[in-house]
Amino acid sequence: MRVALFVTCVNDTLFPRTGRAVVTLLERLGVEVDFPPAQTCCGQPQFNTGYRHETEPLVRRYAAAFDDYEYVVTPSGSCAAMVRDNYPRIGAKAAAEGRGQELTEAAASAVPKTYELTEFLVDVLQVTDVGAYYPHTVTYHPTCHGLRMLGLGDRPRRLLEHVKGLELRELPGAEECCGFGGTFAVKNAAVSAAMGADKARSIDSTGAEAVCTVDNSCQMHIGGTLARLGSPVRPVHIAEILAGTEEDTR
Repeated sequence: MRVALFVTCVNDTLFPRTGRAVVTLLERLGVEVDFPPAQTCCGQPQFNTGYRHETEPLVRRYAAAFDDYEYVVTPSGSCAAMVRDNYPRIGAKAAAEGRGQELTEAAASAVPKTYELTEFLVDVLQVTDVGAYYPHTVTYHPTCHGLRMLGLGDRPRRLLEHVKGLELRELPGAEECCGFGGTFAVKNAAVSAAMGADKARSIDSTGAEAVCTVDNSCQMHIGGTLARLGSPVRPVHIAEILAGTEEDTR
């Protein structure tokens, strides 16, 4: 099987180790991974800020960059949700404005092939035990886009529960937002910070060594808040946990 990696802007710029972890993990499972260099931003920051028309070229570019692939895998619930939930909306609005079907067709091409990483592992590859090893206590925060827009459900937890050496600890108020929300954190900084502090205190209360999510954008917000509160809990993307093996520790 051959797939394309959509690494996303945040990961490419700030968390390249997550992209490398996805490649390591998928190749270990027998998947051939390509990285189409034409990929750029999915358009989520622009769209969430109200710049729908400025987002449209990015919809076209995404569809063109991944046109030759049956599957596009991304380590980002929020970017996967942008493609799956908002691209059809953008196409429908453009058509309603009398600007043709090009964006609708681009969305129709992109949506069915785009998978968040844990979806792809569980639903397409049909695996929950990926041969991972991570000898640490971990708590899991289900990010809003993954939880509410993609409906990831227990897929990430099922994968974590099969990681050798990992002890999964329940997170109080797990389904509450961490406060990041992309541009929300910029426009409503005080509210965002307060929500982040609540989330960080809940994470710290678990006594876990690490907190993991399917989104490094939320992880960045959580990690920064934990650090400011002096917490020893470290943020880690689920791909980095799943990519680890016992051989890596020898």
